[in-house]
Amino acid sequence: MKENFITVDTEGSDAMTEIAIIDHSGKLIYEAFVQEQWKNTLVNTQVKPLLTIVTYFLQYAQDKLIICHYAEHDIQILKHSFHQVGIQWSNLNFICSLQLAKEVYQNLASYSLEYLSKYLHLKHETYYFNPNLAHSAKYDAIFTYYLYCHLVEIKLRQTLQGKPNPYGDSRVDTPFQHHIDLSEVYHDEFLILTSMLNDIKQDKNHQSKGVVVIGEAGSGKTHLMMRLANHLLKSNRLLFIRQPNNPDAVLYHTYSRMLESFVEKVPHTDYSQLEHLLAKSFSKLVIDFIKQKEIPTKREQEILEILSESYLAIYGTLGTEGTDKKRRNWEYIEKKTVDWWDKTYGSGGYSNSIIKGLIKFCSYSDSTRRELVRRWLSGNELENSELEKLKLPNWNDEISQEEFSLEAIGVFSKLSIIDEPLIIIFDQLEGLKYNERLLLQFGEAVKEIFTHVPNSLIILNLFPDRWDHFQCVFDGSIIDRISQQKIRLRAPTSEVLREILSLRAQMNGITLEELFEQTELACILNHTSIRAMLNSAADYYRLKINNIQLPYIYLSFEETIKHELEIIKNDIALLKNKLNLPKLPLIVEQAENSEQELIDYITLQKSMLVEDYHKNTIISDTDDVGKLTTIIQAIEQFHLLETDYLRMGKKKLPEHILFKLSVKNTTETFLIGFLQVSGVSFAARIKNISELAINHRNVRFGIFRDIRVAQVTGKAAKDQIEKLNNTENAKFIYMGEDDRIAMELTYKVITDIFNQEVEIELKNGLLALKNYFEDHWFVSTPLAKTLKLLIKIIE
Repeated sequence: MKENFITVDTEGSDAMTEIAIIDHSGKLIYEAFVQEQWKNTLVNTQVKPLLTIVTYFLQYAQDKLIICHYAEHDIQILKHSFHQVGIQWSNLNFICSLQLAKEVYQNLASYSLEYLSKYLHLKHETYYFNPNLAHSAKYDAIFTYYLYCHLVEIKLRQTLQGKPNPYGDSRVDTPFQHHIDLSEVYHDEFLILTSMLNDIKQDKNHQSKGVVVIGEAGSGKTHLMMRLANHLLKSNRLLFIRQPNNPDAVLYHTYSRMLESFVEKVPHTDYSQLEHLLAKSFSKLVIDFIKQKEIPTKREQEILEILSESYLAIYGTLGTEGTDKKRRNWEYIEKKTVDWWDKTYGSGGYSNSIIKGLIKFCSYSDSTRRELVRRWLSGNELENSELEKLKLPNWNDEISQEEFSLEAIGVFSKLSIIDEPLIIIFDQLEGLKYNERLLLQFGEAVKEIFTHVPNSLIILNLFPDRWDHFQCVFDGSIIDRISQQKIRLRAPTSEVLREILSLRAQMNGITLEELFEQTELACILNHTSIRAMLNSAADYYRLKINNIQLPYIYLSFEETIKHELEIIKNDIALLKNKLNLPKLPLIVEQAENSEQELIDYITLQKSMLVEDYHKNTIISDTDDVGKLTTIIQAIEQFHLLETDYLRMGKKKLPEHILFKLSVKNTTETFLIGFLQVSGVSFAARIKNISELAINHRNVRFGIFRDIRVAQVTGKAAKDQIEKLNNTENAKFIYMGEDDRIAMELTYKVITDIFNQEVEIELKNGLLALKNYFEDHWFVSTPLAKTLKLLIKIIE
């Protein structure tokens, strides 16, 4: 609410007899009786000459908004008073609370101050409107103040009803999102990051550099990464890697998340990050080669003209799909690029094949073939029918995913030397502290990346205590590489925080002063992080617009006492109910609001996962079993589970985890496995797990394959699926959307809590998730049912 207003009431018919002024806080600041009207009938210090009263009123009110009830009458009296004392009338700013009430509440029987005060149950201190005290300037001004405050609140609620809470999206989950960004926040830190990118580009050896961005939860680390994306995606490629979850596949996890980042669109273009990187790299290579020739061929001259005009023309103007012209042009580009690669970096390892795969990706305009290439690039074995379409060699089951991933990351970084340095961001790493082996493997993986991946700015976003932990756990060879620059995010000033709030309020067409009172703003700004401040603002916004009470943590001392008394009354009511005594109305405790907030949070996360379900995602056995392991480790903080793995000599099995679980007073052993691979690898692994199922009749086997992964088509593989399903204690299950969302939602809630993305205790979060599954989302698919059983044991 704007605070530069006063409430005024005058009494009298034509001539003023008295006046009262109330300030924006409801305090009486001026009350006077006109000496000329009262003569000797009233004697006190508040009796003043009319000239004194008018002079004071003009000086105090001329720069303020003046609120009157039936303002037309007050203006008439004031004008007459100005005229009486010979002072020229000024164009003062009046608002009539009667007219405002007609806008807010239509078709009432009356709009008098008395009627509205009673209709709206307005109170001054503990007293309702008393007609016997009315028609004194002070009394009417006070109730006009309460009426105006109420009307402004209701009108604000009506205006903003249905509009999004401008403070509701306090989290930046990935750099590819779009949120309001105030450039003054961490401006110097942003300049440090961009200058480091320039240093890498200018370095003849293109050595990668490391920077640690240190800040508390909610301080804006990922938001700073979002600013990098917003400013630099038109030139640089930004790759975002969340915390790994499997110590045996840290590099593969890193590479998979990179591939997912590569498909993000570059702003204001129709092309992805990957398409920009490859187009620019391949175009520059070919252009440089052709320019070095004394006499280019006619085809080379045509290619030169096309690519010189725009490197993105590589996708559209090198020939129509299926024509010999396009085939020959791309064969030419492939030969020159592979020759350059072999000459510059050698032909060993996986790199030569990866380069050919990337060229295949560029040459196809058909989305189906491109998706096949993307799966192939992720190191997945394809079916023979799929390979026939691509003319690429298959990866075999003996491939080392970690070696392959490191080499593939190196390929992209070396191509980026022709373009611009890569930005590689590791974020949401707090959960590493719960798994020492995973933490150590992460450190080794980062060291390998610095050794084998050039031309990259590698950023680690960390909490201060996590950075301290890293320095204790990792040796100097890792610490020195990742912290060539340390950036500590300090809390912004209150002026900057206030500006952030103002920008967001403007989204709904209002000012900060119209939305919050000074006392509310003081509470909102009294937080140590940007996210906490925005969360507080969101809570106050819900109070004003949706009438949702503030969480218990915001209550003042007086409100806390009142709240505790209400809880006591509630306990008495429950006791009387048990004793069959007369009942008191039950009061809903504040804790229920917190429970609803948990459900709202879970509902939001589920909706985001549903929205992202059909996006291009690298689905892998190692990632899925890592997520399930993280879920089990979270539950083990409250209930010890026996976990293990089955082995079959040197034969490969689906990635899996074995655990014991009490179900209906009996203990059962479950094996949950994931089998997302294809081709020969699939048939061999499902055959091996079938043999184990036969030999372990006491274990319930569930082998899951995501329905979005290529369907199994080979006869041998189908026969093995049938054999497994005919085993009494085992099932091969295609993992549908509900199963996938259930697992991802459980994993997301846990990792958000670990990473302090939400202020929720782990046990409360898990129990809220259980309640959500039982009361709000009646999913009964196989994996979802198992997850519900797992969570239920912590009660």
